[in-house]
Amino acid sequence: MTNPALARPEANEHAPYHARYIAAVAGDDVIAVLREQAVEFAVVLGRLDEAAAGHRYAPGKWSVRQIVGHLSDAERIFTMRALCLARGECAPLPGFDEDAYVAAAGHDALPLAALLREFGQVRQATLTLFRHLPAAAWLNRGTVNNAELTPRAIAYIIAGHAAHHLGVLRERYGVAAT
Repeated sequence: MTNPALARPEANEHAPYHARYIAAVAGDDVIAVLREQAVEFAVVLGRLDEAAAGHRYAPGKWSVRQIVGHLSDAERIFTMRALCLARGECAPLPGFDEDAYVAAAGHDALPLAALLREFGQVRQATLTLFRHLPAAAWLNRGTVNNAELTPRAIAYIIAGHAAHHLGVLRERYGVAAT
């Protein structure tokens, strides 16, 4: 691990519902996990054709395209939250309705390759921000969606959220592993 401030977050750094995402992160180098996930998503999902990208495993569930778009949207939101907390923001930050965001986004009208490219660019922006945060900033605390969070917890939540959705894509959508 390159930064001791990036050790796995304590339970008091996040809401209980975030624990499953944090637990989904393998190892203790979240920056390496975030880097590896960018490659894994490009390889695994880059093999899908446009018909497979539109697949939903059940009525009312998101398509593969919508999942990729959701990951980009959610990562932008979580990264903005990490930035705000790292800079000492005192105002509570709001939650967001992921289903409303997906419904408004129009991801299904876009080619999967474009959505994967966007996800890769969002992930690179996340990694750039995280590489430049001062060590002390990782432990700043703030309120997000009525829960106390730290940027350190957010980094693990981002990685765990992506791991969760990759698992769903494998288990319910039949997307093959690397």
